[in-house]
Amino acid sequence: MIVKEINFDMDGTLANLYGVKGWLECLINEDTKPFIEAKPLVNLVLFAEVVNALQKKGYKVNIISWLSKNGSPDYNAAVTLAKIMWLERNLPTIKWDRITIVEYGTPKSTCGNGILFDDEEPNRIEWKGIAYDVDKIMEVLKALK
Repeated sequence: MIVKEINFDMDGTLANLYGVKGWLECLINEDTKPFIEAKPLVNLVLFAEVVNALQKKGYKVNIISWLSKNGSPDYNAAVTLAKIMWLERNLPTIKWDRITIVEYGTPKSTCGNGILFDDEEPNRIEWKGIAYDVDKIMEVLKALK
């Protein structure tokens, strides 16, 4: 059976966390600002349209994202909330099948299968299915549609 599952990383893939001024200092100081203020890295309208069409074709569409490295439990809870709010604010028409936000460094292959879009090469290499860099998101999604 072919698994029709598409998984997206958030930071550096859907959300431009690294484009927020002072992002690293914020993470070190347990400030959620970068997770809240990150600009989208995809055309939100087109992305949502294609994702919704794929869900109608039976694809499960998920988020697999890491928490901040060395975050305290309180900060991890705040980051989780900020990421969920980012998705709700920026992609309100997508009803994600699963949102998985896990400790930094967790192998993403333990959280899903099928296709993964992720900006970090080690995550793509470790993935057990098919993995793509962020520059392939719309090309691959449109081909599946």
